[in-house]
Amino acid sequence: MEELEHTCPLPRTTLIEPAIFTPETSCECRAPHEKLTVELARLGTPVDRPVRIYADGIFDLFHSGHARALMQAKNLFPNAYLIVGVCSDELTHKYKGFTVMTEDERYEALRHCRYVDEVLRDAPWTLTQEFLEKHKIDFVAHDDIPYSSAGSEDVYKHIKEAGMFVPTKRTEGISTSDLITRIVRDYDVYARRNLQRGYTAKELNVSYINEKKYRLQNQVDRMKEKVRTVEEKSKHFVYRVEEKSHDLIQKWEEKSREFIGNFLELFGPDGTWKQMFQERSGRMIQAFSPRGSPSSSPPRDFSPSRSPSPPSRWAMPRTSPPSSPKGASASISSMSEGDEDEK
Repeated sequence: MEELEHTCPLPRTTLIEPAIFTPETSCECRAPHEKLTVELARLGTPVDRPVRIYADGIFDLFHSGHARALMQAKNLFPNAYLIVGVCSDELTHKYKGFTVMTEDERYEALRHCRYVDEVLRDAPWTLTQEFLEKHKIDFVAHDDIPYSSAGSEDVYKHIKEAGMFVPTKRTEGISTSDLITRIVRDYDVYARRNLQRGYTAKELNVSYINEKKYRLQNQVDRMKEKVRTVEEKSKHFVYRVEEKSHDLIQKWEEKSREFIGNFLELFGPDGTWKQMFQERSGRMIQAFSPRGSPSSSPPRDFSPSRSPSPPSRWAMPRTSPPSSPKGASASISSMSEGDEDEK
């Protein structure tokens, strides 16, 4: 039993090397290859060998949709060994059409897919019973959409009738035909791209006029890119200037508030400057005012029309009118006495 286990290829457990190619001879597995049903395979594989699953296709422009289909096939059963058949260029060009990648490129793409254990080159277009027995295939994995080709409505019809077909699901939105459609739709863009990267017009099968047109368009695009770059730099510069201006205005406002506050504190109604002025004014008034002058002396009465004349020696003293005849006679006698004294 140990010898049989070692002679049967096992699924890859490490990913440090690409998948192997199927040998030209029949399968090297010498373990008893009894027929399995899907139910038995899902319950657990035989102890002496894995379940051998076969998936075939063109795999042109290998993409995620291909990888997801192979991932589903690999995980259909607990211990699956996935063999992937790739059709040659001759068969593909005959039954389906021209491919972008060569058969060798497609073989290598499949060898480096992590879900593939073995790659079968030059796979047949239609699977025969002899082919299935030669490679000891238990099940065939493919999407369940009828595949009409080579004069048949469904090339997997006899596989489905034999109970050896296990379906996988297609990935929507991605296929080789979709990728080619994108390239054809944007042909001018990709032609200009490759011309810019150094490919010649002859390699791209581009006419002389189209080559000049594409090169002119590339120059225009480069000019647009330069203008766009300058615009972006200008926007960045303007943004920085605006940001700095905003900062300067904010600082100016803060300084202005501080200046106005200091000014009001110094020159306002109750400011320091007014108090200083009042103190100095009081000191000056005290300095210029006479110290010995009485504060309660009566003011002199001067006539506004003429200046006061000096007192005359003949001036008569002012007396109040006599209030009685006796007083009047006394006044006259006093005046006469005065005149006699002067003589």
